[in-house]
Formats: sequence, C-alpha cells, structure tokens
Amino acid sequence: MPLIEEMESSGKWLFKWRSYFPLLLVLLMAASLKHFSYPFGSHLLQQLWELFCILVGLFGVMIRGLTAGYVPHKTSGRNTKRQIADSLNTTGMYSIVRNPLYLGNFFMLLSIALYLHLWWIPVIYTLAFTLHYERIIFTEEMFLRPRFGEEYMAWSSRTPAFIPRFSHWQKPALPFSFRAFVRREYQGCFGLIIALFATNEMTEFYLGHGWRIDVMWMCILGLFTSLYIAVRILHKKTSLLNVKGR
Repeated sequence: MPLIEEMESSGKWLFKWRSYFPLLLVLLMAASLKHFSYPFGSHLLQQLWELFCILVGLFGVMIRGLTAGYVPHKTSGRNTKRQIADSLNTTGMYSIVRNPLYLGNFFMLLSIALYLHLWWIPVIYTLAFTLHYERIIFTEEMFLRPRFGEEYMAWSSRTPAFIPRFSHWQKPALPFSFRAFVRREYQGCFGLIIALFATNEMTEFYLGHGWRIDVMWMCILGLFTSLYIAVRILHKKTSLLNVKGR
C-alpha cells in the first residue's frame, strides 16, 4: 500500500479509537510511580502542585469551550465517529489554529502527565501525542481538502496546525453560546477532575497512606460532582441546553 494511503488508513483507525489514547498515559504513570514523592517532602507543596495541574487541565477545557461555544452543528472539528463537515470553520479559534479541540485535549491530558512532577513523563507524553494526532490530522485534512477546495487551501495556508498564531484572529461568525459550550464539554470537564482525583489516590496509596480523601479533594469533588449532576439533569430531562443549529 502506498504510504499516503497507509497514513490515511491508520489515521482513520486512530481517529475512531482516539478516546483510548489516555490509557497509554495511565500505563506510563503507573510505571513511574516508584519515582514519585512529595516535592521537598511537603504535602502542602504537593497540594499546590495538584491545584496547578487542575488549572492546566481547565485551561484545556477553556480552549475547547471557546471553540465549541461558537461553531454550528455538523461542521469541521465537531465529528466524533467519522469525518463530518457541512461547512468549514475559519473564524474564532479556527482563525488562529486549525485544530483547537485537539489543542484543548493536549492541555487536559498534560495536566495528568505533570501530576507526578517527573520531567520525562510530559516529554514522552508530548511525543506520543504528536505522533498519534499527526496521523489523525492528516486524515482529516485528506477529507477536508477535496471537499472545500480553494477555501480550505487558503485557510490552511495561513493558519498553523497546532501552535496558535494570535495575530490572525478573526471575530467568530456566530455569537458565543454558553449553553452549547456546557452541553458539549461538561462530561469532558468532569472526566478530567475524576482522572486527576484517581491519580491523586493512586499516588497516596503508593506512598502508604491508604485510600483517603483530604479536605481539598473533598471540596473539589463536591463542587464538580454537583455541577455535573445538575447539568446532566438539564441535558437529559429538559431542552434548556439545546440551541438551534448548535
């Protein structure tokens, strides 16, 4: 099989199963636990580091939110199981970077990779993420290029694939929809908090502290669990979060 077809084929496979990519990070973290300890032996410093990691992850959620809150339904970048694009997004976040949702994913998973404060974990993670998503992005571009022709070529020529170019910002074509943002991203946000909490529990158990939840994590879990349940009910039982065309 020619290399271009092989890359496209593997990209489609990786796209379909990309939700399982974090499992590789879990294995890497588990294998690195023997090198973990509190920074300078201080639990307080560890908690401050954990809060920093949460902020990094929420920064990724914010990037996805600024993307999801502006784009219409069935456009490039909002596909899940297969490639779908009734129109090409070129404004808002898509005017400064071609793959803002994947950029958001990067920071969300980076927050977990940083958790053990071991320098080689985020380095290995970044390399693996790059190799994994490079094929996926290649496949998406093979789908979008013939579909949108010159419009796609002009946009992709001026817009970087992954590192934002803020000077190219263009006002979004649609107004921001907070309801669309909440509906699309609340599960990912809650999943991030659960993943970070699970990582915390894993490290505490490894250090011999047993399964315990400290006050900081009780507050964090209480807040985000309450928000998740409330939004889940609104999403499943009402039409409050539905926005026409989003």
